[in-house]
Amino acid sequence: MKIIKKLDVYIIKKFLGTYVFAIILILAITVMFDINEKLDAFLKAPLKATVFDYFVNFLPYFANQFSPLFTFIAVIFFTSKLADNSEIIAMLSSGMSFPRLLRPYMLSATVIAAATYLLSAYIIPPANVKRIEYTNQYVKNKSVEYGTNIQLQVAKGEIAYMSRYDNATRTGYKFSLESFKDKKLVSRLTSQTIRYDSLHNWQVRDYMIRDFKGTREVIRRGSKLDTVIPIEPRDFLIAKNDHEKMTTPDLEEYISRQKDRGVANIKGFEIEYHRRFAMTAAAFILTVIGMALSARKVKGGMGVNIGIGIVLSFSYILFMTVTSSFAVSGYTSPLIAMWIPNIIYSVVAVVLYRRACKG
Repeated sequence: MKIIKKLDVYIIKKFLGTYVFAIILILAITVMFDINEKLDAFLKAPLKATVFDYFVNFLPYFANQFSPLFTFIAVIFFTSKLADNSEIIAMLSSGMSFPRLLRPYMLSATVIAAATYLLSAYIIPPANVKRIEYTNQYVKNKSVEYGTNIQLQVAKGEIAYMSRYDNATRTGYKFSLESFKDKKLVSRLTSQTIRYDSLHNWQVRDYMIRDFKGTREVIRRGSKLDTVIPIEPRDFLIAKNDHEKMTTPDLEEYISRQKDRGVANIKGFEIEYHRRFAMTAAAFILTVIGMALSARKVKGGMGVNIGIGIVLSFSYILFMTVTSSFAVSGYTSPLIAMWIPNIIYSVVAVVLYRRACKG
């Protein structure tokens, strides 16, 4: 017995075909608006960089960001068309149950969800590096090149401080590194400047090391010292869109490391991490809602279903944006904030699905 029958293949083709068509159509409109908005930047940038560094990386990023919107519109559009042509009525009249009719929809949603996760978790972040470098150079520079009053825990019992750090020269000023044991200060390194060399390799200049041994104090001085300190500039120079450059495993490791160091401004990274999983689950939730809404004929035809679908899909994206601001403000955790829309729309999906089964 075939698991996937001809009818399933027919619906899957309709679903995925409409999904791809919706992406192409909206991306074409997006490109036009983007060119109009950034025309000055595009005119001064090399054409090759604009095409291959920006647009080649921007289009997959934008498409993946709004994947739930495209999924919902695709389901609403082609299912309404099937219902308007009485094809769904014929399927159900032949003895097919509503849950059985839902199967190819969920298979299609699985394909979209898997693609959405792989793109957001592994493929798009490396591509975002080039896109963000392009926008920083030609559109608006959002990179963080300096920091002041930097303090963080570099390891257990070790606290580092810099009065100022300049990324252009890779130099920090008025540096100190304090080591504690059993809550007692055992060593303190201070230097006028510290320069970042390579991964965790730093060079301190005009330094003084004070070792506290009971009532005794041993002081060492020098002009230059190469040392290994487990921090790097990206740990404290955090730009607004840095989280978009990291794969999901890198993002998870970075969040864990920054929490251990007591860094406070990592909400954006946590929101991005949980958003990737929430957006993946949204493909299934919005597919059920779209299918349940549009599987029956309604007065007014396809237009009513499409209108309802667009309103619901945009409300989902708006809702996710609002709840993410709650996480940034500290009203709720990033995990809860990103999953609130899915929880609420899951309830809507169950209600609509049950009503559709009875209808």
